Amino acid sequence: MNPAKREEIFRRLSSLNPEPATELHYRNPFELLVAVVLSAQATDKSVNLATPRLFQAADSPAAMLALGQDGLEEYIKTIGLYRTKAKNLLAACRLLIERHGGEVPSNREALENLPGVGRKTANVILNSAFGEPTIAVDTHIFRLANRTGLAPGKNVVEVENKLLKFVPEQYRRHAHHWLILHGRYVCKARKPECPTCPISDLCEYRRKTKA
Repeated sequence: MNPAKREEIFRRLSSLNPEPATELHYRNPFELLVAVVLSAQATDKSVNLATPRLFQAADSPAAMLALGQDGLEEYIKTIGLYRTKAKNLLAACRLLIERHGGEVPSNREALENLPGVGRKTANVILNSAFGEPTIAVDTHIFRLANRTGLAPGKNVVEVENKLLKFVPEQYRRHAHHWLILHGRYVCKARKPECPTCPISDLCEYRRKTKA
């Protein structure tokens, strides 16, 4: 895909949604960290159903630690892998208090040293909480990047590196959200909505669906 096509893709996505945001509900960087950890192998919808009660009871590392394993599990038991996630979150809370004064760090290395936080989670936090132009490649972005020809790659790191290279600088800050939302609601896994897709004429996918 040539640079002019990429530029036009993001121009259109930008015009349709100038200020995109994560669909996870949160009020501060700590709540975002918790929500993103909980969202692994789960839907944003299931996380958003559980977190209002959780955040009312524990909106800081110290408050969450006070819940303990059993207490935290009670709030998140409707989410997949909740026992492991509760264990990781409590361990992350301890490190946040011990190493970072109870605050979520704004650098990648410190974030990735927290239990339950990998590269993708760190990218989401850096982007949504701290405004960095990172791109967290999830299943939607990986599929979209390969299917459209935007940034084809064999693994998520390769796709991420290509997107960081190919996405025009003025669009890099929000590219993560535009691509996730487009992959989630338009360029769907089983049957993409090609007839109503705003970038269909720019996409290099050969098996486009018809109305």
